Amino acid sequence: MFLAACLDLGMPTEALEAGLNALSLRGYSLKTWTEPKQGLMARRFEVLVEEKQHPHRAYRDIKVMIQKAALPDGVAPKALAVFERLAEAEGRVHGVPLDEVHFHEVGAVDSIVDVVGACLALTHLGVTRLTASPLPLGSGFINTAHGRLPLPAPATQALLVGVPTYGSGLPFELVTPTGAALVKTLAEGFGPPPAMTMTGVGCGAGSRDLPDRPNLMRLVLGQVAETTGLEKLTVGEANLDDMNPELLPNLLERLLAAGALDAWLTPIQMKKGRPAFTVSFLTRPGRVPDLAATLFAESSTLGLRTHDVDRLALAREEKVITTEWGEVKVKAVRRQGKVELVPEFEACRRIAEASGLPLRDVYARIQALAASQGE
Repeated sequence: MFLAACLDLGMPTEALEAGLNALSLRGYSLKTWTEPKQGLMARRFEVLVEEKQHPHRAYRDIKVMIQKAALPDGVAPKALAVFERLAEAEGRVHGVPLDEVHFHEVGAVDSIVDVVGACLALTHLGVTRLTASPLPLGSGFINTAHGRLPLPAPATQALLVGVPTYGSGLPFELVTPTGAALVKTLAEGFGPPPAMTMTGVGCGAGSRDLPDRPNLMRLVLGQVAETTGLEKLTVGEANLDDMNPELLPNLLERLLAAGALDAWLTPIQMKKGRPAFTVSFLTRPGRVPDLAATLFAESSTLGLRTHDVDRLALAREEKVITTEWGEVKVKAVRRQGKVELVPEFEACRRIAEASGLPLRDVYARIQALAASQGE
């Protein structure tokens, strides 16, 4: 349904197929068409899988497949993050170590296409930020390779910890494990739509006809406003006085990787004159459980304080400029009716390492190019 909505928004099927061809994945074909759902036209998308002799595909093999594929910039890390969450959830509920998690062949091919295809589609459509509404959950039971399981499926429930949900009252599976992994990993927050000018709406249809609503997923594409308006965020912090300072940079990197919008350290002095640091992070409320788990795993703290804050920020988005090193991502910031293009530090750092040039020279040259290519 997610991919169908992306196709309905304008992602060409040919572009999707070309991206998926980078994977060493065979024995499947794609089918898409338009059909009505309670009077509303929507796109359907199916992955048709040929019968295979080997009934399972291991997570570790899927990981290697994605790592080796020549996918567009930024697609592989997102797809790997989604699959890692999915495999962790499956392993947790079935008591299997991460690298020993196996997916049924049909489900594996379907999930690979869904996950990698979704990341390809978001990149193609130029989506730099994804938010979602609370998710509807069904009830009842479903037959799986593990037997008859209750709904929501155990892996789906494990994935949606920390995500706003509500009961639909319908005895059907409304959120699959793959869908839960996509939303939990790729969405920055949950709630009402952000301030934006809508530029398109895509409708992805499910196979089932529901009794009280059209079985659709709507994906709204839009351009952020000049400012994002007041946004509700959460600050988390903890005092560290017994941690090796050499480990602190890694702690900040892990917090950012787990979904923090920003993370920083503040030197402080605690009781008995002990020097210490306060580690702080800024995040959207839906990411707090993941960041708390990261903080407890990567630091010596025994507790975490949180408080809500309001943020008023200039609108920003990712853009790509052409340089002598190829295409490079920059941040586009709207300020007083003008767009400023600011180099991404990590992109500059990677170029400097690959080329052997000083980082400050790379940054300055990309900054000059960005200024010349700005709106």
